[in-house]
Amino acid sequence: MTDISSPKTHQNFIGGKWQDSVSGQTYPVANPAHTSQVVGHFQSSLPQDAENAVHAAHSASKEWANMPAPQRGAILYKALDIMERRAQEMAESITIEEGKPIADAMGEVKRAMNIIEYAAGEGRRLFGYTTPSELPDTIAYTMKRPIGVVALITPWNFPLAIPAWKLAPCLISGNTVIYKPASATPLSAVKLVEIFEE
Repeated sequence: MTDISSPKTHQNFIGGKWQDSVSGQTYPVANPAHTSQVVGHFQSSLPQDAENAVHAAHSASKEWANMPAPQRGAILYKALDIMERRAQEMAESITIEEGKPIADAMGEVKRAMNIIEYAAGEGRRLFGYTTPSELPDTIAYTMKRPIGVVALITPWNFPLAIPAWKLAPCLISGNTVIYKPASATPLSAVKLVEIFEE
């Protein structure tokens, strides 16, 4: 069971490190079923924190984009394995911060796992295609290439499935990601980032 008897203070994850926001301020998130119960304290981030995240994502983008897609897929498969081991914890986090019944929360965790599994498999299916050319002795083809840094702003009502739905395709495609969860449901974001960090 997720322990919230002593609520933790959670940090931002920027450039591979957990760190406090520039403001040094935090805000509490309460369990909607028991509003006197604090789930955790989360960073009150400022524009400078966002700029730091953008800089870190740009710094990492070339190396990530140059990694072969099957290797990126292997990383997503590893994240999937970790999420399977932590599925109950993930579901409990959704329940205590968002108020979804535990069975529905577990369904959301399974949906997130399905999304990550599908995206991981795309590491071997990022095909381009050839097309006829109007010119003689000319081959026309397409290649799928990363677009760079992608920003995700996600809602509170599906705090794990929607981020997975956006995050996994971005990562497998070779993009780096800045992820800003809904301020009402940041614990699920922390748990998801911990999985990818591990």
